[in-house]
Amino acid sequence: MSDRPSEPSGLLYGASLGLEDARRVMQAAEREALAHGWAVVIAIVDASAQLLMLHRLEQAQLGSIAIAQQKAAAAARFRRPTRAFEEILASGGANLKLLMLEGMCAVEGGVPLVRAGCVVGAIGVSGVTSSEDGRIATAGARALDGP
Repeated sequence: MSDRPSEPSGLLYGASLGLEDARRVMQAAEREALAHGWAVVIAIVDASAQLLMLHRLEQAQLGSIAIAQQKAAAAARFRRPTRAFEEILASGGANLKLLMLEGMCAVEGGVPLVRAGCVVGAIGVSGVTSSEDGRIATAGARALDGP
């Protein structure tokens, strides 16, 4: 899978994530956030970027509700982590046209949920630094095929 937004990700869309799997992903992400005392919002969407689950940890800022959903939706729609867009946008120049793409969220913290090479949903996290958001989202995504 390529993380460059200008290249195909190599992932297909699959059957959407079910509620049981969404809960497992959410719980893993919440554990990671709580282990560090990070007050965040965690959003999980299905393969079509529709909200399945949203969890706002105590004292997470209200603005993070929409941002977490945007990160998750962008990761699902574009089939790649939002960090890829953040990195390409940082180089400036012609890459600034990414800002014009509808549904774009060029901030780390959105990660596709992948099963058998197919995007089945995505997780988005907002509330701390973008790299910390990404760490939480990655922890959640790793739980998809866990016990």
